[in-house]
Amino acid sequence: MAKQTGAMLAQVRQQAIAELVHKMGNITVNDLCTKFNVSPATIRNDLRSLESRSIIKRTHGGAISTSKMVYELSTVQKEVQCIDEKRAIAQAAMEFIQEGDAIALDSGTTTFELARLLTNIKNLTVVTNDLQIASWLEQNSSVNIMLAGGQVRRNFRCTTGQSALDMLAMLHVDKAFIAVNGVSIKNGLTTPAMDMAYIKKQMIDSADKVILLADSSKIGRTAFVTYSPVSVLDVMITDEHADKGFVESLRSAGVNVVSAKAAVMG
Repeated sequence: MAKQTGAMLAQVRQQAIAELVHKMGNITVNDLCTKFNVSPATIRNDLRSLESRSIIKRTHGGAISTSKMVYELSTVQKEVQCIDEKRAIAQAAMEFIQEGDAIALDSGTTTFELARLLTNIKNLTVVTNDLQIASWLEQNSSVNIMLAGGQVRRNFRCTTGQSALDMLAMLHVDKAFIAVNGVSIKNGLTTPAMDMAYIKKQMIDSADKVILLADSSKIGRTAFVTYSPVSVLDVMITDEHADKGFVESLRSAGVNVVSAKAAVMG
């Protein structure tokens, strides 16, 4: 396992603080000092860092919750959210996949919808840390599957950890299809968990082209860990309800933004 640095330990403490503020609504510096056995100066630095990312709002002597904070739902919970938009985004993503490609599929419900469309693409290699994606492709396609082994995240159907990172670092893919919990111009691509942030960043680093799959509910939101700025993106595929100002800002930065229209059920 990678050695934990002071900065990494601070991130763990800040994530715990953010979760406490979210659950309680508000909390004092003194209460946080007692809980984490650190000085008031350390807690104030933590609160400044969290506020700078729009995760909490500082008050005199403490902090209060902000609704912009994104907390992680289980895979089962996420499967029922924005399903029509996710399927439209997956369909639009097919335009960027060719015969003979090697692609990385991040763990997520939108990337799973994309995986379900890959059955007829010849000589395709899929690298993933998502157990559900790997299992479905193994049973329903002739895709060459490379599963990044590691520690299994319970309730999230994926792997993380140093062994998964080491495998991903050895590979090179044509395109990486990345999922996200929150995305904004200021805070970039964000996710609630550090172990997932490392995996996502490594997939991005291993790819020639980076394609973000994110429905409009993720735009303008911030989760705990930033794993990349929006400048790493070549393409973002979202739905027709995406904030127009955000879309224009991304396009001005050179990102190809595709707005997918969900099918209308008759």
